[in-house]
Amino acid sequence: MNTVGVAEKTETTNINLHPIQVTSEIGKLKTVLVKRPGAEVENLVPEYLQRLLFDDIPYLPIIQREHDYFTETLRNRGTEVLYLEKLIVESLGKEEVRQEFVSRILAESRANVNGAGQVLKEFLLSLSTKDMVDKIMGGVRKNEIEPNKKLHLYELMEDHYPFYLDPMPNLYFTRDPAAAIGNGLSINRMREPARQRESLFMEYIIHHHPRFAGHDIPVWLDRAYEFPIEGGDELVLREDVIAIGVSERSSAKAIERLALNLFKKQSKITKVVAVEIPKCRAFMHLDTVFTMVDHDKFTIHPAILGPQGNMNVYILERGPEEHYPKITHRTNLQEALKEVLGIGELVLIPCGGGDEIASSREQWNDGSNTLAIAPGVVVTYDRNYISNELLRQYGIEVIEISSSELSRGRGGPRCMSMPIVRENLRSFNR
Repeated sequence: MNTVGVAEKTETTNINLHPIQVTSEIGKLKTVLVKRPGAEVENLVPEYLQRLLFDDIPYLPIIQREHDYFTETLRNRGTEVLYLEKLIVESLGKEEVRQEFVSRILAESRANVNGAGQVLKEFLLSLSTKDMVDKIMGGVRKNEIEPNKKLHLYELMEDHYPFYLDPMPNLYFTRDPAAAIGNGLSINRMREPARQRESLFMEYIIHHHPRFAGHDIPVWLDRAYEFPIEGGDELVLREDVIAIGVSERSSAKAIERLALNLFKKQSKITKVVAVEIPKCRAFMHLDTVFTMVDHDKFTIHPAILGPQGNMNVYILERGPEEHYPKITHRTNLQEALKEVLGIGELVLIPCGGGDEIASSREQWNDGSNTLAIAPGVVVTYDRNYISNELLRQYGIEVIEISSSELSRGRGGPRCMSMPIVRENLRSFNR
C-alpha cells in the first residue's frame, strides 16, 4: 500500500453568484439537489422489480427516515439542501409550461400504447401542480382512472400490468440524470428505459425555475444525444480535469462527444480521463467503484483492476482538428491520475481493506460510493465498517449515516446527491 504524500492544503475561496459551480469532487459542498423517497417506492412489487431496476423493496417509513437523517447531516455541515420535487413544482407555474411538461412526460412514457394518453393527460392536469408531480413520480395505476373514462375496447380490457404510467423509484439517486461540470450541466440520456424520463425534470428546472432561468446555463451535452451517459460516471477531479467511466451505463461515444463539446465551449477543462470498468450491475457506474475523498486520496474497489493491476485508461485532450480529440492510452490508473493531476504521490484506498470477501460485500453495499463534503471529509453508509475504518486510518473524517433501507436501491451517498455548488479549491502544493 502506498504511503500518504505530504501536502499543504489551503482554505477555499468564496463561491460566486452563479447558481451552478462545481470545479472539484471535494470542495466544500454548498448546495446539493436531492429527492426524498416517496410513493414511487411503495409502487414497487416483486413481479416488476427488474423492469424498475430494483433488487428489493425498501420500507417507505424507514427509507424516508434514513434519507431525512442524510439531509440533516448535510445541513449540519452548512450545506443548502434543495429538493427535486419542490423545484419542479416551482418550475411549472405557467399553465402552458405545465401542459407541455405533461405532454412530454406522457410521450416519453409511451402512454399512448394502450390508447390512454388523452385520458391520462386530462387526469394529471385536473390535479394541483404538486399532486400532479407526485403522481407522475409515483406512477398512475390503472384502477385510478374512472371506468367511465375508458371509452374503447382496448381501454376496457384489463391486462396484468397494473400501471398506465410507471413509477420512478430511482429518482432518489439524483446524481445520474444530470451532472454539474464547472458552471454548466450535462443533461443525460439515460441508458435504461425505466430512468430515461428522469432527466426531463432538470431540463425544465434550468429553463423555468426562477433560481436558474435567465442565467444562460451551458448544457455541455443534452438528453437528445443518441448515446447514453449517466452522472454516476462523471467525476470532476479538478477545475481542469474530469474523469468519466466507460461503464454499463455510459458509452464511449457519449464520453467523446461530451469531451469535444467541453473543449469547444469552454477553456478551463483541458483533460477528460475515460476509465473503462467492467460492464455489470455490481459495478454500475464509476462512482460505485472509485471516488475522490481528498486532494491525493481515492477509494477504489480492487476488482476493477486486471491481474497486474492494469486497466484501460484514455486521456482525451484538444486535438489539432475540432472534431477529433487527441487520445492517449494508459494502463495504470494510479499513474494516470498522478499525471493528469500533477502530483507526486497518490493513494488508492481499497474498499473492504482489499479482502476478497469484505471488499465484494461492502462494494455491493456502496462502500466505495462516498460523498465528499469538504477535502478529507466524507459521508458514507454505516454498514461498511471495514472501509470506513480504513478511511479513518488514512486521516479522512468519516460521517456515517444509517442505510438499512437506502442501500436496497443499490446506491450510496454520492448516488443520492447532485452537487450544484461547491467552493472552489484555491491551491494544493504538488
